[in-house]
Amino acid sequence: MTDFPWLTALIVLPLVGAVVTAVLPRVPGAALPKQVALGFSLATLVLAGIVAASYDVGAGMQLEEIHPWIEAFGVHYAVGVDGLGLMMVLLTAFLVPVVIGASWHDADTRNTNAFFAWILALQGLAILVFTATDVFLFYVAFEATLIPAYFLIGGFGGLGRARAAVKFLIYMLLGGLVMLAAVIGLYVVSAQAGQPTYLLAELAEIGISTEAQRWLFVGFFFAFAIKAPLFPVHTWLADTTAAATPGTSVLLVCVLDKIGTFGMLRFCLGLFPEASQWATPVVVALALISIVYGALVAIGQDNMLRLIGLTSLSHFGFIVLGIFVFSTQGGTGAILYMVNHGLATAALFLVAGYLIRRRGSALISDFGGVEKVAPVMAGTFLIGGLATAGLPGLSPFISEFLVLVAAFGYAWWAGAIAVTGIVLAAIYVLWMYQRTMTGPSRPETAALPDLNLREVLAVAPVLVALVFFGFFPKPLTDVINPSVETTLTYVGVTDAPPVVESGPLSTEGGDQ
Repeated sequence: MTDFPWLTALIVLPLVGAVVTAVLPRVPGAALPKQVALGFSLATLVLAGIVAASYDVGAGMQLEEIHPWIEAFGVHYAVGVDGLGLMMVLLTAFLVPVVIGASWHDADTRNTNAFFAWILALQGLAILVFTATDVFLFYVAFEATLIPAYFLIGGFGGLGRARAAVKFLIYMLLGGLVMLAAVIGLYVVSAQAGQPTYLLAELAEIGISTEAQRWLFVGFFFAFAIKAPLFPVHTWLADTTAAATPGTSVLLVCVLDKIGTFGMLRFCLGLFPEASQWATPVVVALALISIVYGALVAIGQDNMLRLIGLTSLSHFGFIVLGIFVFSTQGGTGAILYMVNHGLATAALFLVAGYLIRRRGSALISDFGGVEKVAPVMAGTFLIGGLATAGLPGLSPFISEFLVLVAAFGYAWWAGAIAVTGIVLAAIYVLWMYQRTMTGPSRPETAALPDLNLREVLAVAPVLVALVFFGFFPKPLTDVINPSVETTLTYVGVTDAPPVVESGPLSTEGGDQ
């Protein structure tokens, strides 16, 4: 490709769209702001596709742009993509137009311009997070994403949105302040090494002492664990997804929360390899608790949006487990899970939003017999649910299988505990479907309209992706595998080769 700044264009385009959408004439429910926002999001998706098409698999960090920013502190505007970053950029670019299409009428009675402008702003800042190769730039973007997220939750959510937005902000700011201390610590470490820098490539070459690594690891990991979220710093999650609009919840859980697990791979493993191995037993234990606890709590929920939100606690446990068992299967499964979780959970949230908008209630107990009057809606909801439960043939199954293989390789008991999450997922998904879609119709649901063409078109790309990558994940794994191998090499971990023990049967076979 030419020297054109493709990644900067990818970041700036949705931000420009946010400004244009915000300054359009303000008319409640007007179609123009929605159309403009959708147009900019689709243009961003096309640009992301061009970047992906030009990506050279296995060539490491690419399309890099490095410009001095605050030279006295070694801060640069530096962006680039490897396999991990590219996957997250594509997921973000793919989901935002889906969310805009599915949220077409979510702000008709409020400030329509602001709602869709904040969505585009969140997209641009998220892409900056996933492409930043300077730690200070990453931190700035990491914190900046809170602004559109806060206003999307507090300004356009439902009952309890103000409290949920404040709780979300407090948790995220707490994590950000702890990470800021670690960011300052990196400056001190690099300055003591001779030249202050925040560039990832240069920081990776600095020999950080064991004690310093561990303190810095804790600072970064704490912030990422809140963002992910991971037990026990997850309690903002259910309140937020219950109060926010379904489209906002998709952006929070399927895009922003990925920053947590992305950061664990990029920064915790990439900058503090010894500390990452030192912390592994504790992190694996927290991941396993998240898997089981999140699933158990989800089973007992009556609020549909809270239930879907809590399932993500369980799924992020799988992702973190895959990262910290340090194997190619686990790393590939974790990154693939980040993508597939985004697709499956987006489908569930969006179809749940269609249901709630029609019924006027998010309580599962207020539904029943919906499949009789809205079979298309019930079918799409079932596909999203079965994908969340890891049904073979849908893309999350591949991710869970790889993580479980890696977990059993790490320790049999870790794999055994993680498997219970699969069983519990089937329970909460099928029970939710049974209570909402099957059985006799209630008077309030007997006349629910089925999905219209716009709603089908909005959610269809997600369903197609779930099926396509369920049978053919190779395009994703080809991009992910080199990034995982590079990370594990830096950490100093190599997969043990398979061992086949000789025995009576093998001896007899050899004699034959």
